[in-house]
Amino acid sequence: MSAPIVLPKWVDLALVPALNVATAFAISGLVVLAIGENPLHAVRSLVAGSLGSAEGLGFTLYYATNFIFTGLAVALAYRAGLFNIGGEGQAYVAGLGAALVCLHLDFLPAILLLPAGVLGAAAFGAAWAIVPAWLQARRGSHIVITTIMFNWLATTLMAYLLVNVMREPQSMQPETRVFAPNGRLPQLHDIAGALGLPLPATPLNLAFLLALVAAFLVWLLLWRTRLGYEIRTVGLSPTAADYAGISTTRVIVVTMALSGALCGGLAVNEIMGVQHRLLLEFTSGYGFVGIAVALMGRAHPVGVVLASLLFGMLYQGGAELAFDQPKITRDMIVVIQGLVVLFAGALEGVFRAPLARLFAPAGPEATT
Repeated sequence: MSAPIVLPKWVDLALVPALNVATAFAISGLVVLAIGENPLHAVRSLVAGSLGSAEGLGFTLYYATNFIFTGLAVALAYRAGLFNIGGEGQAYVAGLGAALVCLHLDFLPAILLLPAGVLGAAAFGAAWAIVPAWLQARRGSHIVITTIMFNWLATTLMAYLLVNVMREPQSMQPETRVFAPNGRLPQLHDIAGALGLPLPATPLNLAFLLALVAAFLVWLLLWRTRLGYEIRTVGLSPTAADYAGISTTRVIVVTMALSGALCGGLAVNEIMGVQHRLLLEFTSGYGFVGIAVALMGRAHPVGVVLASLLFGMLYQGGAELAFDQPKITRDMIVVIQGLVVLFAGALEGVFRAPLARLFAPAGPEATT
């Protein structure tokens, strides 16, 4: 077995991901060139569409909000040596928790109902993640397999509930009734308008600020608390953790519960912030993109936020790019995203060995 490649921290956390992304975009540029379009024009359209206007920026941050929550969920589990593939299902069931609160407690004022809806989403997301965690910790079931299975179970459960239980009797649509105004998260253009700052209407809402707070709290948990130390210890060596008296079962269950609760943020953003009702397939694959976000962000909250912004740009800028240059379809944007995932995940180590030689310490110890 070869020795692990050790890099300076700034190289590992910043330069390697940057090279991976640059390589993915370079290859994407070749693909764009092969279909007869100018890659530089494509990049200009993508950046202008995502960051070049207040409306584009609003949509970019709205998409990034979902990726921050799901990326943090995957990153937190990854720190404990767990690969949580169940973000889609956990967010889906979390939407049920948010909807039940907003539909049945709508007599409460917004200052109480909105936090209750957030807690409901977090609780249901955590509950859906706890079962696969317990199965791994106590029965040896692999977390990847069980979380994938629970994604399908969540899809089936939500379809049944929305078609047979929660659907309005007079409607044929598989969705609940619209939430009362006090159950809807304020959107930032409404807040800005109330302050006399006109902004174009976008889906961006207060969930974005919640996502940034969540990123800070995850950092605080992992590197400033005893539980965070135990999570990182179990992730690095379960045997050493057992020897040190750390209950790996407790850490696995607690970490996955927190991971599922973070996935609830996706439901908060979509259900309480944008859709204002519970409906089918509102997760739209954001849970799976969170895996790529966590890998690209090196499972660090700051990296997750930055990677989320990049994927938010790809989502929003990709739509503008497909409109400006019809030859570059939405499928092409999926190809670009796939290349980013490929180099951030499967080919993540391509640049590590050359960089290790480049940044090898100079001096007598380097030649011995």
